[in-house]
Amino acid sequence: MRRVRIATLDPFQGQHERHRLACSKDATSVPGACHILTLAGDAPGEVRRRAGQDTTGHRGRTGDPLDHIRLLLRASRDRLTKRQQERLHAAFTAEEAHISVEVAYHCAQHVRDVSHQATPAHGRRLATHLMKRLPTCPIPEIARLGRTLRKWKDAH
Repeated sequence: MRRVRIATLDPFQGQHERHRLACSKDATSVPGACHILTLAGDAPGEVRRRAGQDTTGHRGRTGDPLDHIRLLLRASRDRLTKRQQERLHAAFTAEEAHISVEVAYHCAQHVRDVSHQATPAHGRRLATHLMKRLPTCPIPEIARLGRTLRKWKDAH
């Protein structure tokens, strides 16, 4: 393991200690893409639940606009059918408070886009831009996502 230059890790602190002991001193540890994508993918759902609670006064129920898009918020925008895109649009525009859900969805899609860039340099540029912008977002769940990503980056 002494020749390992880059190691992808679970963000759990115990992984960092094992990495430090097993790899060379100049090896870089980075959080695994699956952990980053999971964290980013969870954010729109958290915003949806909060926005739904704020606008209806209760947890999501059948018939609530945001309840219909629960699963769509986890999907890649590139894989949505026309009908699914229309459902998202209808839910986002049903009430002004739903704008935060739309913003969260687009932020998660931008995080997903980092790993789909043509070159690693493009991915790094997009990731750097996101780590600057996300922590300043007025949506608490997205700001927390940005702070977490920045913390992971600074720790490695």
